[in-house]
Order: sequence, then structure tokens, then C-alpha cells
Amino acid sequence: MGALNPIALQLGPLQIHWYGVIITTGVFIALWLSVRESKRRGIDPDDLYDFLLWALPAALIAARTYYVVFQWSYYKDHLNEVIAIWDGGIAIYGALIGAAIVVVWFTHSRGIPTFLFLDVLAPTVIMAQGIGRWGNFMNQEAFGKITTLAHLQALHLPDFIITQMNIEGAYRTPTFLYESLWDLIGFVLLMATRHREGLYRQGEVFFMYVIWYSFGRFFVEGMRTDSLMLGPARVSQWLSVVLFVGAWCWLIIRRRRQVPLYLAGIKSTVK
Repeated sequence: MGALNPIALQLGPLQIHWYGVIITTGVFIALWLSVRESKRRGIDPDDLYDFLLWALPAALIAARTYYVVFQWSYYKDHLNEVIAIWDGGIAIYGALIGAAIVVVWFTHSRGIPTFLFLDVLAPTVIMAQGIGRWGNFMNQEAFGKITTLAHLQALHLPDFIITQMNIEGAYRTPTFLYESLWDLIGFVLLMATRHREGLYRQGEVFFMYVIWYSFGRFFVEGMRTDSLMLGPARVSQWLSVVLFVGAWCWLIIRRRRQVPLYLAGIKSTVK
């Protein structure tokens, strides 16, 4: 058994990559779940659809820009590949930054409480991130150090994952899988606790998402061998630290204010 074909469908010269199919699937599942929750919190579902029209292109452009900037030593000599996102090479932190900028602009322009909007989106975003890592799997990206077949078998991984982790003649640590599982566990925890009476104030579901994701990403990033670097530093690890500390600080500060409960929904005007 060889590596899986990253091409899902070939229509003449047109190639549809599994990478794009998987990421798109995650986005639409996230949208469906977010629309259901938006109705409960008093947010017009049409606002979610409108937001997606702005956020998707912004997130893709920011994700690719982030990746290219930190890989400029390669792309400066391969400018024709800068837009080739179908071959992989987008950074999730870049996508989140791009989407966050759109969230702030969009919610203020529509008069929607920003943190409530983020709370609705947060659990489904981390779910989409967990699904999206399987796009990296199909492209044989986001892997870790060289390991052995015996080690992978000892993890009781399915054969198709073990085979796909044979990259350029060596077995690699499946860090894509570790992050995917971490994200999906975070999704389950947020979904299981989000509706508990009196537990979350507005903004806190989002902050718990940031805290959970950044904590796990810090350690997974440390195991990867294809990290984006800034000198000797792993960019995503440093950003994870900033986000983890920043989210805790902001959460504590907002706890001292009279911030409405998440379940109060759109009744609040707090942004």
C-alpha cells in the first residue's frame, strides 16, 4: 500500500485536491452548527452567511500571506507558487488573524455584540481546525520528527495513517493527528459546557477556545519539523504563548466587570 493520492477528482486539466475538500467540509459543518446556535442567542442567521462571504476570502488570503512571509527565503525565488494554496502551505494562525479582523469590523457595522458573536463561532471553529488537519495528512504535511514503524504500530494507529506517515523514505511522528484530536476534544468540551446555566459570561467561550487551542498548539508545534521560523524561534509557539497569556488576562479583567451571561444572548449591548 502506497501513500494516498492527494487529488480527489481530476476533470481534464482541473484537479480537485482532498486538502480543499476537507477544509471546505469543515467550514460548512461549522457554519451549520453556528447558524443553529445563533438562533438561540438572538443573532440573525443571515448575519452568519454574510459574515462568511467576507471572512472566508480574508482568512485564506491572511493564511497564505502569513505562510509566505515566514517562508520568503523560498518564495522569493518561486513567485509563481505564491498563490498555489491547493498544494498546501497555509497557516491557521494567519487565517484566525484575518477572520478576527473581519469579525471586529463586521459586528460593529451590524450592531452585533462582538464577543457574543465570537462565542457562537468558537466551538465550531476549533472543530473545523481539527477536521482541517486531515487535509495536511493528505498532503503529508504538519509532521514531526523521524520515528520508527514499530513506534507507530505501538500507538495502535490504522495502517492507512502509518503508511501515509512514510514521508520521503522515513516514518514521521503524526503531529497532525495529535493536534486534530486536541482540537476535537476542545470542541466536545466547549459544546458540552456552553449551555450550562451561569457558567460563561459573554466572551468566555471564545477565551476558553483560545486558551485550549494555544496550549495544545504550543506543545504540538514543538514536535514538528516543518515549523515556520523567525530566526531560531518557532513562530507558532511564541504566538501561542502570547494568546494563552492574553486570553487569561482578558478573561480575568472582564470577570471583574458586569458582563452579561452568554446565555442572555443578543439582549446585551456589551461589545
